[in-house]
Amino acid sequence: MSDRMTYAYAVAHDTEGLRESTAALQGVADAPVRFVAAARDDRLLLAVSSVPAQDFREDALKRHLEDLDWLEAVARAHHGVIEALAARTTVLPLRLATVYLDDSRARDVLETGRSMFAERLSRLADQVEWGVKIYIEPSAVPPSPAAPAAGLPPGRAYLRTRRQQQSVRDTVYQAAQQAAERVETAGRAYAVDRVRHRVQQGVLADAGGAGENVVNDAYLVPLEHGEAFLADVNHAADGLPGVRVEATGPWAPYSFAMPLAGPKDVTDTADAPDATDTADAADATDSTDSTDSTDSTESVPP
Repeated sequence: MSDRMTYAYAVAHDTEGLRESTAALQGVADAPVRFVAAARDDRLLLAVSSVPAQDFREDALKRHLEDLDWLEAVARAHHGVIEALAARTTVLPLRLATVYLDDSRARDVLETGRSMFAERLSRLADQVEWGVKIYIEPSAVPPSPAAPAAGLPPGRAYLRTRRQQQSVRDTVYQAAQQAAERVETAGRAYAVDRVRHRVQQGVLADAGGAGENVVNDAYLVPLEHGEAFLADVNHAADGLPGVRVEATGPWAPYSFAMPLAGPKDVTDTADAPDATDTADAADATDSTDSTDSTDSTESVPP
């Protein structure tokens, strides 16, 4: 058994100068990035690196996914390769830790999906992804009282305080809904597609006291509409105390690229982070949330 495996980053269109501009590009484990071409269409490429099998065989990978430092390093390298490619051509980003036994197996998958990949690349040309998250600020939700209100029996004081808390909470959530409607209006005006991701929880949600994440969407936006879309999104929380809207991007279209369907020898990465979490981990010092994108995303009209 070989001590190296083929790590795949993205499917891409070959364009003039692509190979020359990425000749020095390094990816996961500081391995050089190279291209595997489809047998019947050498313009369709799979960007890959050779990585140590001892780290990426199924059993080893499952252990590594519990190591947040290792996971963040891989996510950053994975994202860096995709962004470097996206600066030169249209790409279909692949799920973090998509690994094959060798180049031949990877080429087989590329060839099998050749028509579908070509169609997706054509559709995503000149489009970028913007992530939009809506948070309820921690200070907007009142804490439980430390002591009952003076002058009232404990039971009545507790009930009154709970009603007050619920009233404030309802008001803040209604404001968040209003912000979400404003973002959706911008999406209808400028985006061509939207994916709803599961709201963030755990490590990513807790980082930096961001507050409660109530919306976590991705929008596919034509390049020429990016500035207008961003301007509207950045004003979506205006006049809505306790609500914060965060836009990230532009990214390669992680949420809109179809994942590689591979043969049985592809490493199972069902527990690996999905593409949007990969971008988050690479853009910040937060480690990646291990969410299965199959269960966490829903494609809906913008």
